[in-house]
Amino acid sequence: MTLYSRASTLVVVLLGTWWPAALSAQTPQRPVLREQIEVVATRLPLSPHDVAAGVEVVSGDTLRSLGATNLREAIALAAGVEVAPGGDSGPASAVPEFWGLREFDAFLLVVDDIPWGGAFNPALTALSLHDVERVEILRGAAAVTYGASSFVGVIHVVHKAAAANSKYLSVRVGSFGSGGGAVDFGLPAVGAWKSRLSFDGERQGFKDEHTSFGRGHALYRGSMASDTQKTWVLADLNVLKQSPASPHPRQGQGLSAAVPLDSNYNPDGARLDDTRITVALGHERAVMGDARWSVTGSYTHSAQDIFRGFLTDLANTPGNASGFAEKIDVNDLYVDTHVTWPSRAHVQFIAGADLLFANGEAKGATFSYTVPLSATTQTSVTEPATLNLDSGSRRSYFGGYALAEFTPHPRLRISTGLRLNATVERRGEGENVTHTRPAGSAGVVLTAWDHGVDHLNVFADYRNTFKPAAFDFSLAENEGVLDPETADSIEGGVKLRLAHGRVDVEASGFRMDFQNLVTATVVNNLPALLNAGTTRFQGVETAADLTLPQHVNARLTYSFHDGKFTDFVTAFDGVPTQLKGNRFEMSARHLFTAGLIVAPESGVVASAVVKYAGDRYLNKRNTALAPSFTTIDLGVGYRWKQYELRSDGRNLGDRRDPVAESEFGDAQYYRMTARRVDVTLAMRF
Repeated sequence: MTLYSRASTLVVVLLGTWWPAALSAQTPQRPVLREQIEVVATRLPLSPHDVAAGVEVVSGDTLRSLGATNLREAIALAAGVEVAPGGDSGPASAVPEFWGLREFDAFLLVVDDIPWGGAFNPALTALSLHDVERVEILRGAAAVTYGASSFVGVIHVVHKAAAANSKYLSVRVGSFGSGGGAVDFGLPAVGAWKSRLSFDGERQGFKDEHTSFGRGHALYRGSMASDTQKTWVLADLNVLKQSPASPHPRQGQGLSAAVPLDSNYNPDGARLDDTRITVALGHERAVMGDARWSVTGSYTHSAQDIFRGFLTDLANTPGNASGFAEKIDVNDLYVDTHVTWPSRAHVQFIAGADLLFANGEAKGATFSYTVPLSATTQTSVTEPATLNLDSGSRRSYFGGYALAEFTPHPRLRISTGLRLNATVERRGEGENVTHTRPAGSAGVVLTAWDHGVDHLNVFADYRNTFKPAAFDFSLAENEGVLDPETADSIEGGVKLRLAHGRVDVEASGFRMDFQNLVTATVVNNLPALLNAGTTRFQGVETAADLTLPQHVNARLTYSFHDGKFTDFVTAFDGVPTQLKGNRFEMSARHLFTAGLIVAPESGVVASAVVKYAGDRYLNKRNTALAPSFTTIDLGVGYRWKQYELRSDGRNLGDRRDPVAESEFGDAQYYRMTARRVDVTLAMRF
């Protein structure tokens, strides 16, 4: 029996056991339609069908119905998005792929309107998915609203408002010694001031007994609002302790058979620890009559302690592994202020400016050590007493921007935006490098047909953006500031709603031309970065949602991605090689997802997610092709008025395919995490 057949059988069994009981227990009812909103694309609360871009919203209720505990599970049903768990940032992290580009820094992570990671890389290891109101997913760049930070996508996580009074408690146990708990609740109001607290902690183990992470997290939100103004504060503390995994080396056209599955070549006591604290505040008020002025500011400090290593020689020889110890301190500041004018003469206008500033300093040292290729033991290594290498970057992104939403006719919406970016960066003791250039976007949404809530919207958009090259605090010799990355993209498609809102369909096509894409290389066993000439990413993405009676939702997505080098010369074994026409590495052409969610207010709850990823090349030369694979997640449980007990199985087929390339280990790849099962007891009070 094929994996597809097994997946289909599981879904049929799930439906077969649930459907008769549901029909006998409840009378048929029409679906309850909840219109969702997003703000990441325009800073205006709009329905996704009214946005001239590929965008969707995942509600917090959907996350809970999926039993999601990490980013891969949370956006498992998003169209055209594939998330690899783990990666170089540790087992608590992830590497998302948008539009066929799987690069850790090519997308933007936003949490409660704050760029999470500042002017450096997205802080995925510090992302909390507890007490979430919704997750907004924008495919493509946020060229105007967030400027020089994203190319292929934005993930915006919005937590529940401080004024929310719901209370939620959950406890989870699972495979490999995993477990955790969380509590979210509102505090007693003090006059007009309302506030909310979230606490969560977890320990996640993996099949490799030397890989795990533990996290403690606290989030406070407070706000005070009236008809004319609103003030809010946020404080977030995340303490993370990680024991990293090892990527699997490639040998020739595939992963090396000399390396056992789940081998860990890190030295004994390896760690990727990070303590991160963020404080933010904002104020909004009426100005100039009925216009709204808003200001947001945040400060983040991150302290990282790293001690890890990688296999460098596929043999039992002395010194066959290289490691490094590093301490990294990062401070970043974000400020945004803008004014939103109400719609007049069919035009709504927003104008503002923002600043991202970050200063990061790293001190470290490298060392060699010897590990058995069998990985039966981890080698004890004396940590370097002197951190004699350093790496650092000081960067600021400033931008002034303006957006206009023009609705000359109820069936026509035109969106335009323009931004002037000024960036200044200095690496190490080098000179400041400054870039000043515009970016912008333009889009149109036309309602070609409508009847009640049903409609057919046609959209198209153009986006142009850039951002300074990524910086990853490598201890390799400072290569100076790389050329900035730039991209032009066009996108168009349809958004269709039928059957009184029970059926939603979206289909779009895109093309993005990328210049100076930053990719990873290895210099003297240390990671480094280089510009990758020009590349083109194009494809189509489709999604269909079906809302059924008895609180059942089904979703299907399919994407075709074609990412290729159009001009990139690099050296292999000292020989310059032109990669024009080669497929971009780790980019699957075909992605398919099928999902089913059963989520009544009480009774049997269930979920099923089947994800297919097509074949992809492991290397730039396209000589190592990894086959396609399918993963299956199933969840089932029962809800009472206040309680819910559920069990969730992840990757039930136990696929261990390579899903993300390491930027630290040369020609090494992180595998899909092993099959696991979690049991969760939750209580609403």
